[in-house]
Amino acid sequence: MRVHFAAILIGLMAFAIACGETKPSTPLETFKTYVKAIKAKDTTTMKVLLSGATMQMHAKEAKSQQTNVDEIVKRQTLYAEGQRTVEYRNEKIDGEKATLEVKNSYGGWQKVPFVFEDGAWKIDIAGEAASIEAEVEEQNRKFDDPTGFSNRLPAVTQEQP
Repeated sequence: MRVHFAAILIGLMAFAIACGETKPSTPLETFKTYVKAIKAKDTTTMKVLLSGATMQMHAKEAKSQQTNVDEIVKRQTLYAEGQRTVEYRNEKIDGEKATLEVKNSYGGWQKVPFVFEDGAWKIDIAGEAASIEAEVEEQNRKFDDPTGFSNRLPAVTQEQP
């Protein structure tokens, strides 16, 4: 009787381990899993593979558009609906951030950002948006002062008699 119980217990443990979700261990694996989820219209998996900041960004967007987060996630597919194949190259990992280049429908290469979060690599669209916003702000600052002259002048103070 004890032998049967032990065998059943070991079998159940093996089954639990085999069925357990494994998190993608590289940005490339995350991207491949995301593409499979898109094709299967599995928004639950798509959301799991997005960073927390990206999910917050999508939640704000959903609220402003009076829709749900699933609808926003479905629209952000990272490649065109008509694309039959998805090409990628140049996975680069730098600490807890990474990028992967993905060929878009126009034939150009687009960098997809990743962040290591909660023990897994996640697609970080919000991080990329923040980076672009900072770059635009820097360009605007340069446009406002094209000579850069104001950054080189020392502060002028008036002496009081």
